[in-house]
Amino acid sequence: MPSSDSGGYVSLSEGANVYKSTTEPTKSLSVVETVKKAIENAFNSNEIEISNFSACNARDQKEIKTISKTTSIRMPSAPSHTAESTRLLGTMPAELDDIELRSVQLQQSHSRDSISNACDVHCISTDKGDIAVAVQGDLSKPAILTFHDLGLNYASTFTGFFNYPTMRAMLENFCVFHVTAPGQEENAPTFPENFIYPTMDELASQLLFVMSHFGLKSIIGFGIGAGANILVRFAMNNPDKVGALCLVNCSSTQAGWIEWGYQSLNSRNLRAKGMTQGVLDYLMWHHFGRNPEERNLDLVQMYKSYFERSVNPINLAMFIDSYVKRTDMNIARTPTATLKMPVLNITGSLSPHIDDTVTFNGRLDPSKTNWMKISDCGLVLEEQPGKLAQAFRLFLQGEGYAVGALQKLSREPTIETIN
Repeated sequence: MPSSDSGGYVSLSEGANVYKSTTEPTKSLSVVETVKKAIENAFNSNEIEISNFSACNARDQKEIKTISKTTSIRMPSAPSHTAESTRLLGTMPAELDDIELRSVQLQQSHSRDSISNACDVHCISTDKGDIAVAVQGDLSKPAILTFHDLGLNYASTFTGFFNYPTMRAMLENFCVFHVTAPGQEENAPTFPENFIYPTMDELASQLLFVMSHFGLKSIIGFGIGAGANILVRFAMNNPDKVGALCLVNCSSTQAGWIEWGYQSLNSRNLRAKGMTQGVLDYLMWHHFGRNPEERNLDLVQMYKSYFERSVNPINLAMFIDSYVKRTDMNIARTPTATLKMPVLNITGSLSPHIDDTVTFNGRLDPSKTNWMKISDCGLVLEEQPGKLAQAFRLFLQGEGYAVGALQKLSREPTIETIN
């Protein structure tokens, strides 16, 4: 490179043009020459694009057509295989070998009707009317008695949970008795206006008729919401007939003013207008908490459809009246005023009933009680059935029941427990 006497660089002469013009034409071309050059470039790259053909005049279009005819067009040939690709293709078998599938197991149906088909429904007469009890399992096995929440029945509440693989395995060692509150069956007939719906204490006393009908000496209670309240009342009055309790979103106090106001309005609307949007929104909040659509839209739509189509509004209004008029259970953490059997007290981290379960836990014997809050759910049975089934199995195993082989436990910190 040329350099100056002082050791620095010197500029090139004006005549030595280092950079050649590559993007701008040295002279202006006519329309025909421009199109001809574009066609030649397009053929060389196997593409052709003439965007301003329509803008040319008739004479230019004629010349362009003549150029197109005289220009030889070569179609691109198929890519030739290299030596490496030929060698790889040669190693492939001419015919695929047969593959034998092993260890394929059929699973039971998870449909919403599967639990109904697996149960024998009995109509049992009591002093306050007839109640429906669905029996699932062998009658000679230990008994689990379930009770549902507001707006639901045994099938809509426990289908998803008892169809879970862990719970299906447990049914080999237990017999489940699903109790449905009066008039809460799907498409149930409407009660007459003069029908007096049983109170919460009377609903609890009806369980004595169920145990007498099937010859049960002791049960394991499994209740949700209003059903949990009923089972606690039954256990307080009959401690020798209850071996253990698993309760979800249980309230042990009477209804507050806000709950009383909302539920009274819901009952009035159900009697006068049926299932209104306000009642539907309250039921969804009661079961799922706030913003359930953000967690599981399909599950929310299924429950909304069930409330709108399968619930008898008059009968539900009577059940709501009975629940909102519930009395305090008068449970205290003393040897004579608390539950004497082991209790598994469960709620969801997004449930609106967390405070109720905490209050209930403070009234129980800490040596016989476990309080659990399962994360990322409001309706525990539907949104986290695996974690609830795992906790229920361990709870029963701790009480000496045979629950079969336990599955590998999850190590995720998703369950909060207070003993």
